[in-house]
Amino acid sequence: MVGGVHGGSIPTVFADTPAAMNNSQEAQPSSSNAMQQNTAEEQDLSKNPYLDYNQNSVHPIPQPHILFRKKIWREIYLKEAKNKPFFAKGQEITKFIVEGIKEGAIIPYADETFKKPMTREQFLEQISLPKEEGGLSAEEKALGLTTDDLWGDKGSTKAVVKENGPAGEFFMPHELTILEVMEELIFNKVSATFIHDVQAVTIVIPAEKFPTGLRRVVATLKYKDLVAYFSSKPKEAVWVNVKNNAANMPFAEAIELRLFDSRIVKVENPDNLTLEDTYNKLPNQHLYAAQDIEEQLMELDQFLWEN
Repeated sequence: MVGGVHGGSIPTVFADTPAAMNNSQEAQPSSSNAMQQNTAEEQDLSKNPYLDYNQNSVHPIPQPHILFRKKIWREIYLKEAKNKPFFAKGQEITKFIVEGIKEGAIIPYADETFKKPMTREQFLEQISLPKEEGGLSAEEKALGLTTDDLWGDKGSTKAVVKENGPAGEFFMPHELTILEVMEELIFNKVSATFIHDVQAVTIVIPAEKFPTGLRRVVATLKYKDLVAYFSSKPKEAVWVNVKNNAANMPFAEAIELRLFDSRIVKVENPDNLTLEDTYNKLPNQHLYAAQDIEEQLMELDQFLWEN
């Protein structure tokens, strides 16, 4: 019985019935007994499976409604033609993300656990250009890299800073060209639909921007925080329809409609291995594996519909 307690106590849902009122008049519980009763009620509520849902979801789904769930990581390459509407000049999605972090409206995190928030200064350090002392970031130094590992001229940042480009201390929004999306693929047995529940978005600076040839993971953000910030700028933070500007729409709506092209880079597994880690015996084997997984997911969708 939902909201009830065992041992003859009146269920919470009937707390306002005449019987409950009579019982309360017959025996007035002490303050300590009342606290114990409240604690028991809270425990009963915590055991209610319909209160069990992912707090990072934009549209939470109660656990009993979930028949199938799998975490999937995708990479969105914003320079690709299909993703251009997210990356229009002056309206790059990365521009609004960086602005939101600078304003304090979006909290950056070190990873997808969301347990280690980053300060504004730490985030700015992550999007700063390589230093003249060799182009090595703190992360690259921690890996044991030295200036001998740089491409081209040792200690040079020519591979990063273009001579005719804008001078600046940080990478420009149009240079933040990779977004890694972590989502849960969920089959809701109540609505009988597959749902792509996006949880986290990670900003990645591509490897060609660094003399070391290693890409940099900047920060991870809660997708629900991004949706809230994009919603506060309905006329600016928009997906630009290249054929019909009257059909422009908010970023969050475009993402929900899956109006982007992406590639699967990891599927939840016990060893936390990426596809590239698993399929590396032949060149581009992980790319073919990603295509196969996409097809398997489509077949799974069809199978669940039929059954």
